[in-house]
Amino acid sequence: MNNLNQIYLLGNLTKDPEIKYTNEGMAITEMGLAINKRWKDSNGEDVEIVDYFNVTSWNNLAENCAGTLRKGDRIIVSGHLNLRSWESKEGKKYNIINVTADVVAASLEFCKLKIADKKSKKIDKGSSPEKDSPEKS
Repeated sequence: MNNLNQIYLLGNLTKDPEIKYTNEGMAITEMGLAINKRWKDSNGEDVEIVDYFNVTSWNNLAENCAGTLRKGDRIIVSGHLNLRSWESKEGKKYNIINVTADVVAASLEFCKLKIADKKSKKIDKGSSPEKDSPEKS
């Protein structure tokens, strides 16, 4: 059986993406993602909790995220989980799970698009570029 490590998250950025570069010049963007979960408990009361995730993107994706995304933007992330472990100078061990993004896209779920007046974009069905262009001799 193949190993599987894939995650999909839909949430809101908690801050503007922060871009940094490695010594080799590779771009890395760190983002915070909040995912709200809402439901009603057994008493009918609304309950809400928020899960927070650290998301990292690399190279062109990192530069695109830093250049276009802002705090509060609703995004969908497809990526994989990484466990980072380290030990402090005092000998205390730490683990953190991070999401490495393979794809980041803006969610249009709550966007309000201004629809142009259909009458102002009336198309003349009697003309076409081929009909209206002068013939070559």
